[in-house]
Amino acid sequence: MKVIAYNRTLQGTGASRRLRKAGQTPGIIYGGTAAPVLITLDGNAMWHALKKEAFHGSILDLEIDGVTQQVLLRDFQMHAFKQLVLHADFQRVDASQPMHAKVALHFVNGDTSPAVKLHAAVISHVMAELDVSCLPADLPEFIEVDLANLDVGHSIHLDDLVLPKGVTALNHGQNLTVATAAIPAGQVSAEAEAAAEEPKK
Repeated sequence: MKVIAYNRTLQGTGASRRLRKAGQTPGIIYGGTAAPVLITLDGNAMWHALKKEAFHGSILDLEIDGVTQQVLLRDFQMHAFKQLVLHADFQRVDASQPMHAKVALHFVNGDTSPAVKLHAAVISHVMAELDVSCLPADLPEFIEVDLANLDVGHSIHLDDLVLPKGVTALNHGQNLTVATAAIPAGQVSAEAEAAAEEPKK
């Protein structure tokens, strides 16, 4: 994904406020051996880009004055109620160095799992994203979590995930729960009552 930015010379609260009124979003690029660079971006383009999941977890080609560099979106601030991006932070990416990033989890086959098909259970997504380490070229847009074999009372853990080649989960040795399936409490009690009311043979 490509981002067009422009060098920013003025800084401070007043300058940033004027930029936002003009439809621009102030930002910064940092990291690597080069000095941090203040930038401005098209506010409307940033608003729409931030709605795309890939924009948050992909290597971005950021162009300034015709020169392109690879960056990763590291942080951003939104206005509390206006359609306005207040600020965006980008970190330079070194193609030869492993990087840390958060990658979204995509849950698939939940509707066909035994938990849902046989028991009408509810599957809870305990984690929405995963901290990983990999080279920039290996960074996946998302990681798939297959729920096809999940049954009631069971969970899927990090060790059950199939990670793309070159990607390592930063779980610090913990086999964290990713998803779990359970029958809603109300449904359990209703079934119990129905069973109790059945005439004894």
